[in-house]
Amino acid sequence: MAAQNGDKVRVHYTGKLTDGTVFDTSREGDPIEFAIGSQMVISGFESAVVGMEPGDSKSFTVASTEAYGEHDPRLVQDVPRTELPPELEPHPGMRLTATGRDGREIGLVVTEVHANVARRDADPPLRGRDRTFRTPLVELPP
Repeated sequence: MAAQNGDKVRVHYTGKLTDGTVFDTSREGDPIEFAIGSQMVISGFESAVVGMEPGDSKSFTVASTEAYGEHDPRLVQDVPRTELPPELEPHPGMRLTATGRDGREIGLVVTEVHANVARRDADPPLRGRDRTFRTPLVELPP
């Protein structure tokens, strides 16, 4: 029986970026379970599972537009180093958190450091990046 919209499915997956870097996998744990069409996973992932049967395995690419969208340059900001804590020595790739006006924490990544400013990006790290998945359909639970 092939998976259809509305069906609950259990799948394992390995997600890679286009350069081959693995960004996530379920292989060390239990398969993930979701209902197709419930928007519990990115839409491109859901649509790729439609038509698969238990035991089938598939490789597919999900474009950034079918995942979390394109990178938003409005979320990139240059901050004077004098506004950073004095003990902080920023470097590219460093993850920081800030508190937004609404009191929620915002994840940031330092992307560039210059003598007087540090550039930080609040966009989710995988936004704007295509992803490739290898997904075996484990089962269609009742």
